[in-house]
Amino acid sequence: MRVGMVINYSGGFKETVDELADYEKAGLDIVYVAEAYSFDAVSQLGYIAARTERLEIASGILPIYSRTPTLLAMTAAGLDYVSDGRFTLGLGASGPQVIEGFHGVPYTAPLGRTREVIEICRKVWKRERLQHEGKHYSMPLPEGKGTGLGKPLKIINHPVRPDIPVLVAAIGPKNVQLTAEIANGWQPIFYLPEKSADVWGASLAAGKAKRDPALGELDVVGQAALAIGDDVQGFLEFGRPMAALYIGGMGAKGKNFYNDLCRRYGWEKEAEEIQDLYLDGKKDEAAAKVPYELLEKMSLIGTEGHVRERLAAMKESGVTTLNVTPIAGDHKSRVALIEKIKEMAADL
Repeated sequence: MRVGMVINYSGGFKETVDELADYEKAGLDIVYVAEAYSFDAVSQLGYIAARTERLEIASGILPIYSRTPTLLAMTAAGLDYVSDGRFTLGLGASGPQVIEGFHGVPYTAPLGRTREVIEICRKVWKRERLQHEGKHYSMPLPEGKGTGLGKPLKIINHPVRPDIPVLVAAIGPKNVQLTAEIANGWQPIFYLPEKSADVWGASLAAGKAKRDPALGELDVVGQAALAIGDDVQGFLEFGRPMAALYIGGMGAKGKNFYNDLCRRYGWEKEAEEIQDLYLDGKKDEAAAKVPYELLEKMSLIGTEGHVRERLAAMKESGVTTLNVTPIAGDHKSRVALIEKIKEMAADL
């Protein structure tokens, strides 16, 4: 089981990257840089690539709507080049709030677009002369669109790898099925190992039934806050505001993927209450409604024995990459947590 983490901005980006060398020595395998409507992830990933030697880097995630498929392919090839083959392209559809509100692009056909984007990227990386006639993307532009002067091209440079890993963030049944069929990795959010099979099992099985064996096994990225000790239970409360933001505020009534997931987990009443309160501006009250079981079971917070049990549950449910957020009062203690969870994962 690989151990990864999302880069922490608490001390400033450059200060955090300065600390990555210590995490790398402690055994951290991969680091993810997020991109929502913040600074772009690409420039930061390039900076990290230059400051690390072994550590894998990943976008977590780049929205499929904000760049053309070929720009995504070029960007991934460029990051793989400057990192000497250490890059994973994390993709996702995001949601209409961000895509239409910030990027001004219609949020249409996320499944179809995801499939075509990945297909196009893989053609580019293999240096095929790019010809793609899809429902959503066409290269070159067909007759009657544009100047008519477009011609099939292939990327000038030779990518370090013709098969850069593609990770897809997905939680909806159809999107998870698509991910299991065509992607190298799958990143859900609010991952509960005990409920994973009930919520996603059928979708994963349907996707894997169509999966090309050449892709290998699907990398399942489980995310969890991490704190180990006899007096760390209170850290679970740190997860309430973020859970409330996603379940309550990331979308509108009837169009919130995270709220839907909470309902599918069995907390229909709580999901409705959280959303109503959050959309009414009562964020603290919404956070108070987040089920404690959700906070507990999607985290690795507690005594060493408890964390070992939760870690085993993660692995048994299919997690192959554990993406943790170490919680401690100082950098040295956070590095120690990475060392400890790496040892514990190796013991499974």
